Amino acid sequence: MQASQSKSLYIQVLIAIVLGVALGHYYPEIGVQLNPLAVGFVKLVKMVIAPIIFVTVVVGIGKLSDTTEVGRIGLKAIIYFEILTTLAMLIGLVVGHIIEPGSGLNADPHSLDAKSVAQYTANAAHQTVTDFLLGIIPDSIVGAFARGDILPVLFFAVLFGIALAKLGERGRPVIHFFDEAGAALFGVIALIMRVAPLGAFGAMGFTIAKYGIGSLSQLAWLMACFYLTCALFVLLCLSMVMRITGLRLWPLLRYLKEEFFIVLGTSSSETALPGLMAKLENLGCNRPLVGLVVPLGYAFNLDGTSIYFTMAITFIAQALNIPLSWGDYLMILAVLLLTSKGAAAVTGGGFITLAATLATLNGKVPVAGIVLVLAIDRFMSEARAITNLFGNAVATIFVAWWEGQLDRDRARRVLAGVEVPAPAVQPVI
Repeated sequence: MQASQSKSLYIQVLIAIVLGVALGHYYPEIGVQLNPLAVGFVKLVKMVIAPIIFVTVVVGIGKLSDTTEVGRIGLKAIIYFEILTTLAMLIGLVVGHIIEPGSGLNADPHSLDAKSVAQYTANAAHQTVTDFLLGIIPDSIVGAFARGDILPVLFFAVLFGIALAKLGERGRPVIHFFDEAGAALFGVIALIMRVAPLGAFGAMGFTIAKYGIGSLSQLAWLMACFYLTCALFVLLCLSMVMRITGLRLWPLLRYLKEEFFIVLGTSSSETALPGLMAKLENLGCNRPLVGLVVPLGYAFNLDGTSIYFTMAITFIAQALNIPLSWGDYLMILAVLLLTSKGAAAVTGGGFITLAATLATLNGKVPVAGIVLVLAIDRFMSEARAITNLFGNAVATIFVAWWEGQLDRDRARRVLAGVEVPAPAVQPVI
């Protein structure tokens, strides 16, 4: 997407968000009818995410002459993801413990309406570590693409890419085919992005009309604490990571402003995935590495979601006047290190993970307590998605730097706003 088009897009999305908020507030009866615009846009993007991930990973791995490089990059990415998501969880716990956003609500555990969250608690009962690991293996190749599940598609793409790489010259025509198919798919995304303002307008109009701003004043303190914690994580922790690579965070945030507003409007970081991959490649990250690390990050590197989990659990305990010991906090962290990795794999994964984690505390905090954050979950999803977006951008840059596959001179020029030629495409020979 050209610079002038990108600038026009994010301005349009920003205007659409403002108009959506105003319409939802002043004309709620119209606002509640706008949800199909948001749902339609998100479905359009999700329609091409699975094939884009597949062709990008297959082409990236297929072009690698040394297939052991795949394992090395993947291992480094997983190490980084574990460190940063654990840090995010710790920050959420510390902030929730110190500020105590749930203190004073004095909610009665017996008054909780468990029926409103029954679908999440029921699914949590079946969300074991074994089920999660087995769920990575698709029942069928077609089924993985039909459901749009990231992990099964990624799993098959890695196997297919390694197989093509081992074929040598015989695999080159297939790699070239997928390379050209990827270009066409990104062309489809460029067409879809033209209606991003409509999606953002519908999402914000529906959210404000349905839930309102004033009715959420009682839980506004938790929202404020969560937004502030996410901002601090981005500005402090991610800034330190960027400094290690020799780059600065603020120019990167400015560089990703179009993706920021798209995610803000739709509350889904998936809507920005194709654009993020293209921009990271343009920034100077090696294309095969981007194709592997970004999809992995969308499944395993959920920084904003990690902060949300620990803050939500401490909030629920405080609201119900249930004291948690440091042993309980350590148990929460240990469980979340496993359960949080499946949060992006299923619809409503965040709530299912919350329910599964609370269920491990031997009934100390009732699982039905998640109903306390149900009303504001939609408003907190923007911060989660935006933090996840920036976290994955920084993660890819860091792994590229760690691997020696980051063109820092190009990155500095791009982040400075200098027009640079498109990166050279690796030939298929």
